[in-house]
Amino acid sequence: MDILVSLDENYVRQLCVLLTSIHVSNPGVGAGIYLMHRGISEKKLLRLSSCLEAVGFRLFPVAVDERMFMNAPSTKQYPQEMYYRLLASSMLPGNLDRILYLDPDTLVVNSLEKLWKTDIGGFLFAAAAHTGKTELANNINRLRLKTENDYFNSGVLLINLERCRKEVRAEDIFKYVEEHSSSLLLPDQDILNALYWDRIRKLDDSIWNYDARNYSNYLLRSFGKADTAWVMENTAIFHFCGKAKPWKKRYNYRFGVLYRHYMQLSRAYFPGLSF
Repeated sequence: MDILVSLDENYVRQLCVLLTSIHVSNPGVGAGIYLMHRGISEKKLLRLSSCLEAVGFRLFPVAVDERMFMNAPSTKQYPQEMYYRLLASSMLPGNLDRILYLDPDTLVVNSLEKLWKTDIGGFLFAAAAHTGKTELANNINRLRLKTENDYFNSGVLLINLERCRKEVRAEDIFKYVEEHSSSLLLPDQDILNALYWDRIRKLDDSIWNYDARNYSNYLLRSFGKADTAWVMENTAIFHFCGKAKPWKKRYNYRFGVLYRHYMQLSRAYFPGLSF
């Protein structure tokens, strides 16, 4: 299994929690961890690599060549990192045909095997949509981005690297940002939906990209089936979306205690990294 993450030094702590959760929830499974960055220190990368080797993972740092983004529209609000996951196919080794991208604010609590083996065929990506309590947000996004699907979340993406190398072009993405900069709300996510909505295989968000803020919504949608016991048995990936984060004080959502459990475990698996 190959996992892609993209972050700076400020999120190394969260990365350790995520990697701990992958290891604990997928026992005996080796993984290549591809870390796209532009500035994490060599010292910290070496420590991280050593910790990963102890659990059967291998770290492959990918230092992003900023020259690739010389012509990319970017601001403080829209930093160049927003392009990384969408253009991963041009920066990762050519022998990889697929990779699973995970945001650093995700948590894996069950097996990823079924997701990893998902047939994405002629699709560029597989992703889930957070449908919310009503269709209002999806309808607004359809009009805003001129799409016909639900609004896909970009925090969990199974990427068909082989096909993306042929079809995803940096110039198309940069041009879209330049022409629509005033209307972008969540830039990388808006780009994903606007340019590729009809080439994304839909995943079940209650399994593969569970919005940790919306337990009541999932329970309602499932007519009471998706209670806490069901979630712990079936959901594989929690996504702690939004401004409230479970590693911060006063996080009040239901699954914050679960995240803190893996935070505690990560201190044992990554003793060489300061928390």
